[in-house]
Amino acid sequence: MDEKLRQSAIFKTSLIGILGNVLLVAAKAFVGLLAGSVAIVMDALNNLTDALSSVITIVGTKLASKRADKKHPYGYGRIEYLSATLVAMLILFAGVMAIYESIGSIIEYFQVCTMPEFETYSLIIIALAILVKIGLGLLFKKRGKEHESEVLSASGTDALFDAVLSLSTLVGAIAAKFFGLYLEGFLGIIIGAFIIKGGLGVMREALSSVIGNRFDKDLLVNIKKDINSVEGVLGCYDLILHSYGHNRNIGAVHVGVKDDLNATEIQRIEREIMALIYTKYNTIMTVGIYAENFDDEITKKCYKSVLEVIGEYEQVLQIHGFYLDKENSLMFFDLVISFDDETPEDTIAQISQKVKERNPDFSPVILFDQDFSLS
Repeated sequence: MDEKLRQSAIFKTSLIGILGNVLLVAAKAFVGLLAGSVAIVMDALNNLTDALSSVITIVGTKLASKRADKKHPYGYGRIEYLSATLVAMLILFAGVMAIYESIGSIIEYFQVCTMPEFETYSLIIIALAILVKIGLGLLFKKRGKEHESEVLSASGTDALFDAVLSLSTLVGAIAAKFFGLYLEGFLGIIIGAFIIKGGLGVMREALSSVIGNRFDKDLLVNIKKDINSVEGVLGCYDLILHSYGHNRNIGAVHVGVKDDLNATEIQRIEREIMALIYTKYNTIMTVGIYAENFDDEITKKCYKSVLEVIGEYEQVLQIHGFYLDKENSLMFFDLVISFDDETPEDTIAQISQKVKERNPDFSPVILFDQDFSLS
């Protein structure tokens, strides 16, 4: 989707959220003050924070769309992740306040033994507010998934938790009106705990994006497939991607080419890959080169012996960049080792020793590559 259309969709959805929550604040504050229910008044306050989360979504999306400048040459796209973190903080605040006010309500009940008095129309208003909140939550989650907006998805989660919180106030109101039972304080504590749990989940996802998540496996596979389709490419390795916001990536990759190509031929391959990945994936890609030659029998024999050695190690995910420098008696290759291996340096040392034993005429030079995109 075009970035301007995405921003417009997020803005419109957030605006619906602001208007909906402002109406809920007015309705719940009216019912809460009339009935003398602290729980419903706090629920109204919580809806006010939801309106604020929609404002954060709009501002965050707008700031994230700013063009790159001298101070931030990679752009401002990651502001969306920070916006999702702020929304998570609002969810946590709502959960803490729900527990705090519920405890206060319980203490007040046992001190004065009075309960809120609800009219039937008050219950109807609360029930309608729950339906509205569920609708907003589902809308936000749907649009967040459609437009790959973490902050919109976080706001949707917040809205659905608020619907559950409002449901607890409705159950408490019904119990008070028709059965003379006091429940809202106890229900508020339980629901508040669930809200905090959900807020921590949203916070974890948002901070994980700030730290840097592994990209979707299908995306990585498709990028490698496209690079391998370029004429002259013998293999695609060491694919690394960094996200700087929605659909804004910077990456690096190594490709294998025949060792007898000249600089002009190599440049054509590099530029074709860069143009392809930028056009199709909106990713700025830096391309490194591995020279490969398996035409002679000595190279084939040495490579086969290396494969036999690394076959003994399940933690080795890939070998690439193999090149035999006969003039200097050196054997170059890279190994991608799983994160499950807690001592990759020891693994490489063992492999190096075994390879040397099988190929005494060559000294192995092994580079350790991180598992950025294989597992």
